[in-house]
Amino acid sequence: MDKTEIKEIVDLIKREVVPAIGCTEPIAVALCAARAAELLGMEPESITVQLSANILKNAMGVGIPGTGMIGLPIAVALGALIGRSEYGLEVLKDCSDEAVARGRAMIEAGKIKISLKENIAEKLYIEVEAQADGHRSKAVIASMHTNFVCLERDGEVLLDKGSSSEECVDDGHTVHLSLRKVYDFATTVPLDDISFILESARLNKAAAERSFEGDFGHGLGKTMRGNLEVGIMGDSVFSHILSYTSAACDARMGGAMVPVMSNSGSGNQGIAATLPVVIFAQERGKSEEELTRALILSHLTAIYIKQSLGRLSALCGCVVAATGSSCGITLLMGGGYEQISFAVKNMIANLTGMICDGAKPSCAMKLTSGVSTAVLSAMLAMEGKHVTSVEGIIDDDVDLCIRNLTLIGTRGMETTDRLVLEIMTGK
Repeated sequence: MDKTEIKEIVDLIKREVVPAIGCTEPIAVALCAARAAELLGMEPESITVQLSANILKNAMGVGIPGTGMIGLPIAVALGALIGRSEYGLEVLKDCSDEAVARGRAMIEAGKIKISLKENIAEKLYIEVEAQADGHRSKAVIASMHTNFVCLERDGEVLLDKGSSSEECVDDGHTVHLSLRKVYDFATTVPLDDISFILESARLNKAAAERSFEGDFGHGLGKTMRGNLEVGIMGDSVFSHILSYTSAACDARMGGAMVPVMSNSGSGNQGIAATLPVVIFAQERGKSEEELTRALILSHLTAIYIKQSLGRLSALCGCVVAATGSSCGITLLMGGGYEQISFAVKNMIANLTGMICDGAKPSCAMKLTSGVSTAVLSAMLAMEGKHVTSVEGIIDDDVDLCIRNLTLIGTRGMETTDRLVLEIMTGK
C-alpha cells in the first residue's frame, strides 16, 4: 500500500469518524437551521423545515441534548437561536437553560413548521427556510449530515452544488475498499498515522461512564450492572462489553450533553464500533498498538459497508457497526484475515434484516443484540467455524456477502422503510 493510498484512507476515516453531541439526524437539522439563521442575520420570525422520510423517521423520538425534550421542534429552535454552523455536529454545545426557554417560546408561538419533503429520492435531505423583517434565507443539507448543497439569501444563490444524490458530493465513495484492503491497512500502516482513533475510545467510554452515573433512556447499561443482572449474566468481559455499549447509547438517545465519536454520520454506529473493542482490549490486557489497530479495523469495516448501504436505510446501523467490532475483537483474539472474514459471514448470516424504526432510547437494546452477536461471531471464527455459501445469502467471497447485505438493506427493504414511517407517523 503506497503513501498516497494510505493518506486517502486516513483522510476518509477522519471525515467519517467525528465527534457529535446528540442524535445526528435532529442535530443535522439543527445545523441546517443554524446556517439559515446565520444567512438571515437576525432571529427568524418563522422557520419552515422540509425533510426526507429517513431524516424524519430518525428524528421523531430521540432526546435533544441539554433540553429534557424530545423531537425536532426544539432542535430547530435551538439551531436557529444559539447554533453555530462551524461547530458541525456539535452545533448545540452552547445550549443553556435560557436558550431552551427561548426555544420553547418559539415553538409555542407557532413559528416552526416541519413537513415531509415530497418527491425527493435522496434519503438524507434537510431544507430550512427562515424569514424575518421581509428577508428570507434558505439552507439545504443533502447526502451527508454536514454537507451543505444550497445556500440562499433574498433570492441570491450563494452556494449551489445540486440536491440530488447523484450531484451531492460524498467523499466516502472516492476511496474504493475491500475487506482485504481494510485488513491490510489496519494491520500494516504506520502506527503514528492511525493513533488518532484512540480519541474514539476516550469519548465513547466517557459517555458510558456518564450514563452509569445518571438516569438516561431505558437505563439498560446501568441495569446490567445491578446485582440481579450480574447474578444472571455474570461479571465477565462479555457482560462488561454489553453494559458499556448500551450505556453510551442510553446517554446519547436520552439527551445527555456528552459528545460521542460517530461513524458514517451515526453516533450509535460509532459507539458500537468502538466500545466492544475497547472493553475487550482493556480487560484482556492488550497493548495500545493492538487496541489502535483493532479500532481502525472496526471503524473502517463499518465505513466500507456504509459505502454501498448508504448513510440512512431501513437496515439498522447496529448490524454494520457490530460487524466492524466483531472484526476488531477477532483481531484482538489473534485472528488473521481468514478468521476476520469468517466473523463477517457469521454476522451477516445472523443480523441481516433488523429494521431501523428511528433513533430512540430503545436503540440501546438493538446495539446490545448486535454486539452480543459480534462476540459470538468472533468466537466461532476463531474456532474456524463460519456460515457457508450453501446457507442463505452467504457467498464464498466475503465482499459479495457484504454486497448481499447492503442490497437487502437498500433495494430489498424499501417497502419496509415506507411502512415503518407510515406506522410511526400514524400513531
